[in-house]
Amino acid sequence: MTRPRPQKPSEQGGNTEDTGKRRRNSDLTRHNILEVATSEFADKGYSGARVDEIAARTHTTKRMIYYYFTDKEGLYQAVLERSYSQIRDRERELDTEGLTPTEAIRAIASLTFDHHEHNPDFIRLVSTENILRGEHIRKSEALSNLGNPAAELLESILTRGQAEGLFRRDVDALDVHMAISSFCVFRLSNRYTFQALFGRDLTDPAHREHLRTMLGEMIIAFLTSTAPLSS
Repeated sequence: MTRPRPQKPSEQGGNTEDTGKRRRNSDLTRHNILEVATSEFADKGYSGARVDEIAARTHTTKRMIYYYFTDKEGLYQAVLERSYSQIRDRERELDTEGLTPTEAIRAIASLTFDHHEHNPDFIRLVSTENILRGEHIRKSEALSNLGNPAAELLESILTRGQAEGLFRRDVDALDVHMAISSFCVFRLSNRYTFQALFGRDLTDPAHREHLRTMLGEMIIAFLTSTAPLSS
């Protein structure tokens, strides 16, 4: 006896449209939870953030949040993954092939400067995770590979610059990434103490273009220097 063929969703009286609507609603709910959770974890840290507060601000329930993210740690890891993915996505979108090596380095420095300035929650999340000694970021399979695109992009630019005799050969991509990130993170994470000690607000719009340009020029000056790193 031949069994009847199961109907496809499109054959079940509009179920495809219903399924698509539910999926869109689900994606929107998940997006909203991550948006609010990012703010909550950035403002209060991992220990201080409350899932109940996130549920209230998203007009959902704690049970619904755990349906999507399993528990508080799962939600926090998802927030970290999303935050790191955003800057990696912007780096992937940067077209450096038509740029000279020095122009490409300046472009990456400017991109990082702009991203960090427009995403202060990212800086606070990174600071929180460093206070926790990277406890949660080490557990994430997604995050374990998210550093690769940045390193690979810089490595390709460095290789081009070295082949053209422009850049020194005693540095690698992570040296450059660290130098760029350090400047951009310091400008935001230390803005209040720096202002209290020296009377200068590092985020004052009057200083923005000066600092943005200075970053690129500092990195280029280092890469084109002939001074040895060690005697």
